[in-house]
Amino acid sequence: MSPKVRRLVKLLARLPGVGEKTAQRYVLWLLTSEESLSRELGDELSRLRDELGPCERCGNVGEIHEGRALCDVCTDGKRDAKLLCVVARVHDLMAIERAGAMRGRYFVLGKLLSPLEGIGPEDLPLDRLVARIREDGVTEVIVATPPSVDGEATALLLKRELGPLGVAVSRIASGVPHGGDLEFADPITMGRALAGRQRL
Repeated sequence: MSPKVRRLVKLLARLPGVGEKTAQRYVLWLLTSEESLSRELGDELSRLRDELGPCERCGNVGEIHEGRALCDVCTDGKRDAKLLCVVARVHDLMAIERAGAMRGRYFVLGKLLSPLEGIGPEDLPLDRLVARIREDGVTEVIVATPPSVDGEATALLLKRELGPLGVAVSRIASGVPHGGDLEFADPITMGRALAGRQRL
């Protein structure tokens, strides 16, 4: 294997979910596929950090214009600015957007409260979140952190911190996924599914 191929494989293998064999397959495929694809991909990657960045209002990925990054959600005038969904990561925001059920706006925390990892309340962007709520006149905050120990701890912290602002704080429901088998559900998931039951 040439040093150049080894270097490309090493770089691609640093991506999440990409091992050395997959990285090697990508490099060899790009070398043998249509030349315009590898050139276009290279051009886009070389400009990635100059053209995309975290949205200055919510933390989502936005295009940079005149030194400012704003995402499509924050610039969409049809969105309900009084409804704010708080998520841990951009991945979570994208998953909610795919469902097409959220017509409000978002705020990305970037991390979750995690004492084991040394992440305390002072490490979360709570001041920015409070400022955003006041600035937009938000009336409801939907907490959409994952149903994990850290996600639950973060949700409780948000409830405590945002309660005095007079906004309604709600939590997304969690339970057995559609199409899932009950026998494979863990006790916490099953407990939440029962607690969140609705009348038919």
